[in-house]
Amino acid sequence: MDARDLPGDLDLALAAALSGAALGLRYFAHVRDLARDHKLDGSVVTEADLAVEERVRAVLLAARPDDAFLGEETGALGSSGRRWILDGIDGTLVFVEGDDRWQTLIALEEGGEVTVGVAILPAQGQVWYAARGRGAYVADVVDGHVTGARRLRVGAPPGSLGPARTAVLPPLAMVAARYRAEVEPLVEVVEVAEWRVHGALLVAAGELDLAVQVGGKVWDYAPLSLIVTEAGGVFGGDHGQPHPVTGTGLFAVDEATAEAARGVLGKSRRPGNV
Repeated sequence: MDARDLPGDLDLALAAALSGAALGLRYFAHVRDLARDHKLDGSVVTEADLAVEERVRAVLLAARPDDAFLGEETGALGSSGRRWILDGIDGTLVFVEGDDRWQTLIALEEGGEVTVGVAILPAQGQVWYAARGRGAYVADVVDGHVTGARRLRVGAPPGSLGPARTAVLPPLAMVAARYRAEVEPLVEVVEVAEWRVHGALLVAAGELDLAVQVGGKVWDYAPLSLIVTEAGGVFGGDHGQPHPVTGTGLFAVDEATAEAARGVLGKSRRPGNV
């Protein structure tokens, strides 16, 4: 392929996302028939998780054969200063229940910094994306094409934690017992909101002030972190650590809201609290 014919990284990521989405929807149409397995960490996995991730990686690899890859299901491939981070089906817990909030996540990391992020929700016909320094957008997916892009921007800070409109991920009823002690102090003081797409995306869109995800890995957070920060928000771990984050991640409209949430998370487990 002539270098002049190579797509830009964002365009390539969107093309890979569309290809993976088409495959994911075919599995989703028969999701009740899919066998469910459990990984060592107890999380659910299906054939669709692996197939979609492999499809996405194949599209990217064909255009960027020298790049490295890290996938939730397919593991690590190659060694390079450019690394694609993939999650074929993010939200398998809701996917297997026939819930349309699952997504496919793609990020490009260069020199340890996320420079491209894509989150496509195939069953909702939407794709959310960002490139470093170029802003964040949401667009419709119609007949396999991206159309009607709208710029994303976080809303005004709530001023205090109490009125902060907050998403908890996974859905609160699905939060594993080992994480409940961490999130319970927070949900007691904020306005917990329902979410139709990942809460981080709603923060980027100005519809929520805060999203807290527990038990996440680098592939869960990498693309969403860029979408939120390019929309004017902030991202970090439960101790303020930047990308890469493993465990609990926070997406917020501003640093003050994030810091207030970090001060409450896990409070019941700290020394001196009962």
